[in-house]
Amino acid sequence: MEKFPLGIERKGYKRKLAETTVETGIADVPGTSLITNVSVQVETLRKHTSWREVDRVAARRAAHTLAELSKHEENVDIIVDEGAVTALVQHLRAPNIEDGEGPIACEHEVEKDAAFSLGLLAVKPEHQRLIADAGALPSLVSLLQRKANSSNGRIVNGVVRRAADAITNLAHENGSIKTRVRTEGGIPPLVQLLESIDNKVQRAAAGALRTLAFKNEANKNQIVEHHALPTLIFMLRSEDVGIHYEAVGVIGNLVHSSSNIKKEVLAAGALQPVIGLLSSRCQESQREAALLLGQFATTDPECKVHIVQRGAVRPLIRMLEATDPQLREMAAFALGRLAQNMHNQAGIVHDGGLRPLLELLDSKNGSLQHNAAFALYGLADNEDNVSDIVKEGGVQKLQDGDLIVQASKDCVTKTLKRLEEKMHGRVLKHLLYLMRSSDKVVHRRVALSLAHLCSSEDQRTIFIDNNGMDILLGLLGSFSNPKHQRDGALALYTLAKKATALSPIDAAPPPPTPQVYLGEQYVNSSTLSDVTFLVEGSRFYAHRIALLASSDAFRAMFDGGYREKEAKDIEIPNISWKVFELMMRFIYTGTVEVTSDIAQDLLRAADQYLLEGLKRLCEYAIAQDLTVENVSNVYDLAEAYHAVSLRHTCVLFILEQHKQMCGMTGYPSLIQRIIPEICDYLLRILRPQLRTSL
Repeated sequence: MEKFPLGIERKGYKRKLAETTVETGIADVPGTSLITNVSVQVETLRKHTSWREVDRVAARRAAHTLAELSKHEENVDIIVDEGAVTALVQHLRAPNIEDGEGPIACEHEVEKDAAFSLGLLAVKPEHQRLIADAGALPSLVSLLQRKANSSNGRIVNGVVRRAADAITNLAHENGSIKTRVRTEGGIPPLVQLLESIDNKVQRAAAGALRTLAFKNEANKNQIVEHHALPTLIFMLRSEDVGIHYEAVGVIGNLVHSSSNIKKEVLAAGALQPVIGLLSSRCQESQREAALLLGQFATTDPECKVHIVQRGAVRPLIRMLEATDPQLREMAAFALGRLAQNMHNQAGIVHDGGLRPLLELLDSKNGSLQHNAAFALYGLADNEDNVSDIVKEGGVQKLQDGDLIVQASKDCVTKTLKRLEEKMHGRVLKHLLYLMRSSDKVVHRRVALSLAHLCSSEDQRTIFIDNNGMDILLGLLGSFSNPKHQRDGALALYTLAKKATALSPIDAAPPPPTPQVYLGEQYVNSSTLSDVTFLVEGSRFYAHRIALLASSDAFRAMFDGGYREKEAKDIEIPNISWKVFELMMRFIYTGTVEVTSDIAQDLLRAADQYLLEGLKRLCEYAIAQDLTVENVSNVYDLAEAYHAVSLRHTCVLFILEQHKQMCGMTGYPSLIQRIIPEICDYLLRILRPQLRTSL
C-alpha cells in the first residue's frame, strides 16, 4: 500500500536542502515582501535563459531561492500565483547552444534546482496538474536519463534524484499523472536507476516507482516487465534503511490486488528477505514487511505455512508489543492472515501470540482492534488453543471488549460461536481438569467461560458434579471485587437462561387438579346459593360445590371441623370486596384479568385460599412490572406468600440487572439472601447428563 509518502518526501527534501549552499539573495533585500521577492525571482528565470555564465548563475540563484521559499507550505500558493511554474519548467531543459558556443555554465545545476522547486510546489495536490500541463513531465523523464562520468558524477546524480523526487510528488494520489508518466516513458529509466551505485538515487527511483505502482495496474505491469523485481529483492537485503524501506514499499504496491504479480514476487525469492525486515531497526520497514507478509499469506495455504516455517511468527509477536500503533496494527494484520491456517494456529499461541492479541482488543484504534479480532478468530478454530484462550481470560476479553467498528463486533461474535462449538469432548475434559486445579484465577476463568459457552446437556456435569456453581456463587458474593461480582451475576443469569427457554413463571407446573367450572352467570348469584360471605359489610352469594372443587382450603372449611361448616354467613375480614370478587370469579370461570394495581393483594388471597392457578396469574402480572426499585419488595412478597415462580423471576431479574443495582442501598444483603434461592433454582433446572462423550 502507498503509505506516508508525503511525510517521508517532505522530510527528505528538507534533509537534502542542507546539502546545497547557494547564495540566494533573500536576506540582501531587507523588508522585501514575499510577493515582490517571488516576482523578482520569476522574472529572473524568464530573462536569463542562455548558456552564458552570467545567465546560468542568475537562473540557478533564482531557482534555489524559490526552492527555499517553497519549503514553507504557506508560501506555495503565492509562488504558483506569481507564475513560477512555467518559468521553472523552462529551466528543466538545458539551454540551446549553436556551433562554436559553450560550454554551458553551471551544467545540471539549474535543472536540479528547478526540479527541486517544482517537486516542492507539487506537494499541494491542487498544483500537480498545472505543473504537468506546463510540460514538466517530458523534461523530468529526460533528466532521469542523464549520464554521469568521473568528473560530474555527484551533480548528475543530484539532478537525477531531484527529477525522481519531483515525479513522486506530482504523481502522489493522482491517477492521471501516474498514467502520463508511463506514457512519457518514465518507468524504464526509473527501473534502470534502481541499479545506480548512488544510494540516494536508488532510494529516489524506488520512491517514484512506489508511488507510480499504487492502484495503477498498467504501471505495475510495466515495472515488472522491465525486470525491476530482481533488483528490488536485492535492495530488500540492503543495510541502508532508506533503500530497503523504499524497496519493500514498491513490492507492497506491486502485489496489492494483483495475484499474478504476487506469485511472480514470491517466485523471484522475496519471501525470506521480507521476513528478515521484520527485525529491521527501521520501524517503517518492519511495518511494510508485516503488511506485505499479510498480503503474501492470502496467496494460497502453502504460502501461509512457508511464512511460519521461515521464522516470521516470533518477530511479528514482538511487534505486537511495540509502542508504535501502526506497527502493532500491521503485525496483527499479518498474524490474522497466518492464523487462518490450521497448521499455524497452535504455533502462534505456543510462541506467545495470544496474550498481546487479546490486549489489543482494549486499543482505542478501530483498525488495530479489528486485525486483532480477526487473528483471534483464526486461533479459536484450533481445539488445541481453546483451553489456552480460556486460561488467558480470552472469553471475558472478547465479551467485554469495547469495540469501535461493527465488523470487529461481528468477528468477535463469530469467535465466541466458534469456541462454543468446541466445548465438548477432550476440550471440555481438559477445562474440567483445569477447574479442579489449584489456581483460583484459572478456576474463575474456566467457570465463567463454560457458563456462557457450554451446551445445556453438560451444565449439570460442569456446575453440579464438578462444583462450577460454587465458583460462580462465590464470585457473586465477592463484594470486594465489583468486576468479579458482575461477571458472576452475568454468568449465573446466562446459565439459567440456557437451561430453560421458559421463564420461571411459564415453566411452573399447572395446578394439580383439573376441574369443571360453574360459569360466569353464577358469580355472586343467589340462584341455588347455599352459602353467603360477608365482605366489607356486603353479602356475596356463593355455592359450596364450586368452592369445594376449587381448593383444599375451602374443602377444609366445609368438610372439616371449622365453624364455617354449618354457617350460612361467613365473614371475610381481611380481603377487600374487589379482591374477593376477582378471586370468586376465578373459582367460577377458571380465568380472570389481573391488573398490576390489584395483583399483589390478589396474590395474598390466592395463597390464603390455596388457589394455585390464580397465584400463577398474579405472579405473571407482578413479574411484568418488575423494576430495579421494586424487585426487593416483590421478592419479599413472593417469599411471604410462597410464590416460588415469582421468587425465581426476581432472582433472574436481579442477576440480569446487576450493573444497575449494585450501587443501591441494601443490595449486598439482598444478594446474600438470594444466593440460596439461586442454588435451589439451578439445581432444579439444570438437566441431567444425556451424552456419553465425557
